[in-house]
Amino acid sequence: MALRRRMAEIRCKILVLSGKGGVGKSTVAANLAMSLALAGKKVGLLDVDLHGPSIPKILGLEDQRLGPDAAGGIAPIHITEGLSVVSIGLLLDSAKDAVIWRGPLKYNVIRQFLKDVAWGKLDYLVVDSPPGTGDEPLSVAQMVGNGAMAVLVTTPQEVAVSDVRRCVSFCKSLSLRVAGIVENMSGLVCPHCGGQIDLFKAGGGRKLAEEMGVPFLGAIPLDPQIVVSGDSGRAFVQHDRQSSAAKAFAAAVAPIVNQGRPDAALSSVEGSKEKSRMKIAIPTADGRLAAHFGHCEQFALVEVDQDSKTISRVDYLPPPPHEPGVLPRWLHEQGADLVIAGGMGRRAQGLFRENGMQVVVGAPADTPESIVTAYLSGTLEAGQNVCDH
Repeated sequence: MALRRRMAEIRCKILVLSGKGGVGKSTVAANLAMSLALAGKKVGLLDVDLHGPSIPKILGLEDQRLGPDAAGGIAPIHITEGLSVVSIGLLLDSAKDAVIWRGPLKYNVIRQFLKDVAWGKLDYLVVDSPPGTGDEPLSVAQMVGNGAMAVLVTTPQEVAVSDVRRCVSFCKSLSLRVAGIVENMSGLVCPHCGGQIDLFKAGGGRKLAEEMGVPFLGAIPLDPQIVVSGDSGRAFVQHDRQSSAAKAFAAAVAPIVNQGRPDAALSSVEGSKEKSRMKIAIPTADGRLAAHFGHCEQFALVEVDQDSKTISRVDYLPPPPHEPGVLPRWLHEQGADLVIAGGMGRRAQGLFRENGMQVVVGAPADTPESIVTAYLSGTLEAGQNVCDH
């Protein structure tokens, strides 16, 4: 009964899962929780990765320890006004101590965390689970009650994707809704030129989401700044908001962060609303449409609602180096549905269509917002294709 009462105070529970270790699951969990808190939500972050608790390091809490509250429960550590944290790492005497426990003891500790931590009323509880589909994620999924959902983290290569495929099956067998898949380490952002190198291939997460019939939330590049932020105990979405990785992460978790009702958090990527959503890519230079898409400074990725004909979000991302076939694949991975350009050759247009994107050429050198507004209203005047080769 105490567990049920505690869970009833939490509007939405999000389990962050991965099929294998080393894919950045804890980094995603920590920055998802921080993103929700920055959006004005009251958030708890529970680290039940008992054998590898990374949250204290990622959020700079290694020198702090948990203690009791006035009622004899467990008092979480407050990072900001909206974010509180509990981790087994905050109970150990030293960061060098290993947790050597068998299943029943782990189950009891997880239950105690869920039952006794005095979060108060929360909008979201983000749970960083250990990798795989073993005792700990099973225990959490069964104890948090109905209405929970899972965010699955993978890297692009097949060895990681195969394990996350089993995670999807795990969720379906427990009737645990899959909020979506995040493809982490999806290309390396060069610190010198801002270009992207596909170290571990790309697109594996999106392909898996399509195969398994679950939402794809987005791809996060492997940015050296994420490493620096994690090692220094700072959430990169809070301290490095202008980095390409932070912008990509913000776009990936936007379907969850931007919803008023957690139980409808994925309405932007599910059901009929999915059909009304569109992401339009526009090559830009100095804040206006660039004449040739292959030589632009940045791509504006404009998210729109076709039903209401409104713009919901605009992000600017530096493109990878211009080589044949690279931009169509990269924009596909960013979730683009339509490309509006001033000029584009026939071969490039064909490559975009092969990647599932529509193409409009001959657009004027205006701001992305003006171009998209005109497109949605049906008044966009497309002139001559300045690169028809």
